[in-house]
Amino acid sequence: MFRLNELKDRITRRDYTVGIVGAGYAGLPLALTFAEAGFPVIVFDVDAAKVERLNAGSTYIRSISAERIEVLVTQGRLTATDDMIGLGKPDAVIACVPTPLNRYREPDLQFVEKTTTAIAARLRPGQLVCLESTTYPGTTEELLVPALSAGGLVVGRDFWLAFSAEREDPGNATYTTSRIPKVVGGLTPACQELTGHLYAQVMERVIPVSSPRVAEATKILENVYRAVNIALVNELKVAFDKMGLDIWEVIAAAKTKPFGFQAFYPGPGLGGHCIPIDPFYLTWKARQYDVVTRFIELAGEINRAMPEHVVHKLVDALNARGQALKGSKILIMGLAYKKDVDDPRESPAFKILTLLMDKGALADYSDPYFPHMPSMRNYHFRADSVDLTPAAVRGYDAVVLVTDHSTFPYAAVHQSASLIIDTRNAFGQRGLTGAHVVGA
Repeated sequence: MFRLNELKDRITRRDYTVGIVGAGYAGLPLALTFAEAGFPVIVFDVDAAKVERLNAGSTYIRSISAERIEVLVTQGRLTATDDMIGLGKPDAVIACVPTPLNRYREPDLQFVEKTTTAIAARLRPGQLVCLESTTYPGTTEELLVPALSAGGLVVGRDFWLAFSAEREDPGNATYTTSRIPKVVGGLTPACQELTGHLYAQVMERVIPVSSPRVAEATKILENVYRAVNIALVNELKVAFDKMGLDIWEVIAAAKTKPFGFQAFYPGPGLGGHCIPIDPFYLTWKARQYDVVTRFIELAGEINRAMPEHVVHKLVDALNARGQALKGSKILIMGLAYKKDVDDPRESPAFKILTLLMDKGALADYSDPYFPHMPSMRNYHFRADSVDLTPAAVRGYDAVVLVTDHSTFPYAAVHQSASLIIDTRNAFGQRGLTGAHVVGA
């Protein structure tokens, strides 16, 4: 029997090793945060290349400096491995692995399942296990508890289990990992107490909730809220465009109201790991209770249709010039799912590129964060980023702004391009307008 006060004292004294499974955009910042707070940290990842770079004090995420990693590695507070046999060594194991959708837009929990199996095979008395991967309400109790208890250990007595979803916003310098409130749901009161105490060492604020299911539902609600509201403004963009209204001017006027309104902005489609994916985890789970989540499904339809809307705007703009899309040279500005990050996950740029090529266009891209086209789960292009020199831009029949990176030379592109399809109002915000700039 483990005494909570003794474990909590070890945590307070930093005599407590933290293991992070998954060294991506959620796992690596969390690992660094714990290590910088004085905890010994072991990072586990199946990607041997990432492990090698971490142990060499190098980085592969632009928003995380190599210097930050190198200091911790040199001090011996951060190590990485691709050998899951070592999962029995850490006192706490925190899983930050992907939770994508499969081809049928249903939850693909293979990474959570594999990680849970690996942890269960080495689970020892006294360990704390916490899942941070966004998932549907009930995952911790329905998937993790049976697997981790199969060896005879009792949760809440022999080991501790909780859920606390990551809330990372890559590239956000204001809300770094430690500054984002941490919602924690333990399976038992003891699980809650120990997990909350661990996170309280590195987070400015810990929000305890009554169960893992509540914590799981909290993260889903956050992303459903954003997905539905983005779908709303995307739908209004299409409607207002038909009416000859500028959606950006309407939003700017509406947000002057000091209460009752929060501004959301349209775009070429949703990207990132959270908003395009997480709501459908709830949709899938709700069907098991005979509940149809109409708002979520409708929002998904609208947001998934935006890349086609962008291509239609391009086709119309080319037609107005007496030119067909087939055979035209098109340059996509921006591959990342949002500005100023090197994260391409679920970016609408890949769908737009696919649609263009399917229609016979000759498409290239420019993105300072991706010198070479990254290989994605569902997209496999071979291309290199085009430098946005005036001569290069003049060689294209149209430029489609998908991601509004701050480093793009907007004035030079505006001057050199014969046609610009602006999906982010990036040119308009800079006063770069004209008959050749078309909002989409």
